[in-house]
Amino acid sequence: MSAVTEFILLGFQVNQTARMIMFLLLLVVYCATLSMNLLIITLVSTSKNLHTPMYLFISQLFINDILLTTEISPNTLYILLNNGATITYIGCIAQLYFFGASEAFECLILTVMSYDRYVAICNPLRYTSIMTTTYCIKLVVTSWLAGISISMITSVTTSVQNFCGPNTIDHFFCDLVPLLELSCSDTYIVHLETSLLGIPLVVIPIIIILFSYTKIIVNILRIPSSTGRQKAFSTCSSHLIVVSIFYWTIFGVYILPTKGKTLYINKSLSLLYTVFTSLINPIIYSLKNNDIKKALHEHIYTRAPWKSL
Repeated sequence: MSAVTEFILLGFQVNQTARMIMFLLLLVVYCATLSMNLLIITLVSTSKNLHTPMYLFISQLFINDILLTTEISPNTLYILLNNGATITYIGCIAQLYFFGASEAFECLILTVMSYDRYVAICNPLRYTSIMTTTYCIKLVVTSWLAGISISMITSVTTSVQNFCGPNTIDHFFCDLVPLLELSCSDTYIVHLETSLLGIPLVVIPIIIILFSYTKIIVNILRIPSSTGRQKAFSTCSSHLIVVSIFYWTIFGVYILPTKGKTLYINKSLSLLYTVFTSLINPIIYSLKNNDIKKALHEHIYTRAPWKSL
């Protein structure tokens, strides 16, 4: 059993003025994230024009974004107000689990979305027969179950570690790496397990995404008209931007060498992929997607006050 019953999350060790500015910024970002993601989820569920596989996957991505930012933002706001906070041992492991499940699911659903775009552009005549409703639901459920299962394995292995010494985590949430640094046990098994789980969770998805977009680009370049090429590329450009932001921030935190990288930079990158990407994603899809713009316009028009007059 672990001797530590609670951990201290330091958050961002800056002066009070900077913390208040960060608090207000994060509060605005959190409220905007919930509003924008819920709006697009509502549009996808109510607009018949958006009842397609691509928008089913987008809505699942945004549901996950809501869960991810809700797991992190409220507690981070509390930490900023109080210049640090305590979290129970069980609460820390629970936060690690839910955070891991959300991140794992996002890796998998982004891969599924790249496969969807590959079929739509490279095999358009068979798209409806391949991406059936049943098949799409199976892909979504499999992604959720895989994300939950992978995170459960890591969380259980971490929870049986012995924490007997310092209980101060220089971070704003219970992430795996800073948590394992406090362990009094041998963490080799946990690190080995994390590396092995990274193969189906990171390596294979990246290979699939790169393969899909290589084939997509080759097929787009074969389209004779520039209008056709532009239209084809616009259907996957939003997803490509979202994938790039997500994986580059993940690599910046977990893959790139830690030498020369300060804790402040590490926490800033963590804040980017846990909080700000959940706001950036709906903005990217809204700005670069005419179907969502049209659905939003219809949604606003049909509910306008003068319609009831």
